[in-house]
Amino acid sequence: MGFHTFPIDRADALEDPSRYRYCSREELVEMLALEADAAVADLGSGTGFYADDVAPFAGTLYAVDVQAEMHEKYREKGLPENVDVVTAGIESLPFDDDHLDAAYSTMTHHEYAGEDAFAELARVIQPGGRLVTVDWSADGPGEDGPSTDERFSLEETTADLEAAGFEILEARNRPETFAVVARR
Repeated sequence: MGFHTFPIDRADALEDPSRYRYCSREELVEMLALEADAAVADLGSGTGFYADDVAPFAGTLYAVDVQAEMHEKYREKGLPENVDVVTAGIESLPFDDDHLDAAYSTMTHHEYAGEDAFAELARVIQPGGRLVTVDWSADGPGEDGPSTDERFSLEETTADLEAAGFEILEARNRPETFAVVARR
């Protein structure tokens, strides 16, 4: 992934329920608009905090993370039956073309953002499928999350996704984060 990955020795912090102040389960599930049999990928899944929330609404959920150690932590916690772990970078996903109905990232976009990753997402998400991105905003005050120089703005993110062939359905800035719903 891009600038850095989340430190394994701090993985327990990924289970902190206060994360919901940046993106609630209800908000994420609503933005994804999944069918019951959907194949969906959690991009930068870490310990599965949001994967656990989305899995009941999907047919198959792929917990994608570049760090195998994060998958070990997730397995220790317990995987839902419909979750498959995938150790891969976003720029080289092991899925067939148009395999995914949707994909999402929560606070990980800044770790993988780049032309190769966006092209790969356009390849694996089927036409009409959704990509939901909630991440730290470069326009935020920087009180939480990574430093602002490691972040992207809402404008940069929407422009990058449009350049990769996504249509922006919804884009909004919030105090420290942004949320984008895009359709391939």
